[in-house]
Amino acid sequence: MMMSKCSRPGGRSATAAVLILTLAAAGACTSTSRFATAPSEQVEASPPPQPATPPPPQPPPVDLAGRWRLSMVDGAACLMTFTGAPGAAEGSIAPTGGCPANFFTSRKWTYEHDMLIIRDHKGEVLADLSFATGRFEGHPAGGSGSSVTLARP
Repeated sequence: MMMSKCSRPGGRSATAAVLILTLAAAGACTSTSRFATAPSEQVEASPPPQPATPPPPQPPPVDLAGRWRLSMVDGAACLMTFTGAPGAAEGSIAPTGGCPANFFTSRKWTYEHDMLIIRDHKGEVLADLSFATGRFEGHPAGGSGSSVTLARP
């Protein structure tokens, strides 16, 4: 009777042992857990921090588009037409002839930090006005001591 290698007594256990050692060796070669850092030590690549975007400016307390009357303490006054989209923080100004002081050069308005700023054709500030009791009040730039009122006609 002829016996194969595998059917010899002890042959199966030797083959199983070789198979187990081969699997263990193959597993050791492909496993990187011995050389990897612990999950708590791994550093995840995160995108660089984005700069914080400032909040949008607050819109004026009233819609500025339309006609306004600019008055000074000495009684001098003129009409101005303000343009800008509803809720806009800036727009243009078209003064009507005869505006007091340098206000005939008014061309632009901006609303920032709760102040209405009137600027001339060069971008220089003519007045900073705050909103109170349904109108804007303030002083011309340059500290002339005079007060300015901007109200609906």
